[in-house]
Amino acid sequence: MEQYKQEKNMDMLGTSRLSLGEGKHLIDRLEREHGLANPEMAALIESNCPELRDYARVKARGIADRQYGKGIFIRGLIEFTNYCKNDCYYCGIRCGNAKAKRYRLSTEEVMACCREGERLGFRTFVLQGGEDPYYTDERMVELIRRIRAAHPECAITLSIGERERESYERFWEAGADRYLLRHETASESHYRKLHPHNLSLERRMQCLKNLKEIGFQTGCGFMVGSPGQTARQLAEDFAFIRKLHPEMVGIGPFIPHHDTPFANEARGGLELTLYLLSLLRIQQPDLLLPATTALATIHPRGREMGIEAGANVVMPNLSPSDVRDKYSLYDGKVCTGDEAAECRECLERRIESVGYHVVVGRGDHRGHIRCGMTPATRTPMAFLN
Repeated sequence: MEQYKQEKNMDMLGTSRLSLGEGKHLIDRLEREHGLANPEMAALIESNCPELRDYARVKARGIADRQYGKGIFIRGLIEFTNYCKNDCYYCGIRCGNAKAKRYRLSTEEVMACCREGERLGFRTFVLQGGEDPYYTDERMVELIRRIRAAHPECAITLSIGERERESYERFWEAGADRYLLRHETASESHYRKLHPHNLSLERRMQCLKNLKEIGFQTGCGFMVGSPGQTARQLAEDFAFIRKLHPEMVGIGPFIPHHDTPFANEARGGLELTLYLLSLLRIQQPDLLLPATTALATIHPRGREMGIEAGANVVMPNLSPSDVRDKYSLYDGKVCTGDEAAECRECLERRIESVGYHVVVGRGDHRGHIRCGMTPATRTPMAFLN
């Protein structure tokens, strides 16, 4: 933390701004080559301006349309526990936050969320929680099996943090399809500013590698504008994503929480987040790319703007209404109204307002669809490694 305080006023470490023509040239190269050298990517990010954002946005939206058409996939988010053993400096449910109102949903409550979700047209359930020691492998396997048996045609996504490879294998065998594990930053120095020393970037990266090798549709991601972040570090994120080639990437603006060490830090910017969404789509055309809740939190049309920038997934909340405000990762988190899964008609109208429509289906990554990947015929996705 002290190192962060000493460095927090540093700028983008001297990366140079490009002319508009140079920036467009790099975006064109990114489209052709699906990657840039780190200094080039850093310069492109640092040169964020309305003209380049618009150029990238139009290109990204065209790419997404060619890959997935005009359909936007919806996922039903179930925040089933806000207990967490970790003390990450940016997170409102960190174990060090004694003011957090803790809860765990019972198995029956989770199953009720799934039943309601399927009734509302959701065909993917995302079980998200802190790293809660209560949820042993045995408890998670039983929960996954219950959901799989009751909803055989639906996809099950887990977002429960770092586990041993053997644990991931058990979850896969029980019927889970996807796993979301944000890496948060690919820079070791930046990782140390965001996390206590008992956590390791190397372990986080190994977990993502294990998930890919097992066969999960794997998602990583990072916060935009987190304390101390530089354009060079964001370029490292893009390089890491290119190497991992995940099926999903979730990014959203950093938003501070009042009960964390970063309570007084500035939040991440809307424009930069939208720009990076477009650059991610251009770098990896087949990504499943969410317009995140954090975007909807910092701007009333954040979700729609994310779709226009190249996103093709939204994740409304299926959690019981009485716990939504307790899963407080950051201040002001949208958890009712249009964000709530019950307001399907509201969600559909908002998506249709930008020329798209909700898709009722699992919404698998194109590579898994091409290879006939189903819960009954799954094999590790070596072709994507």
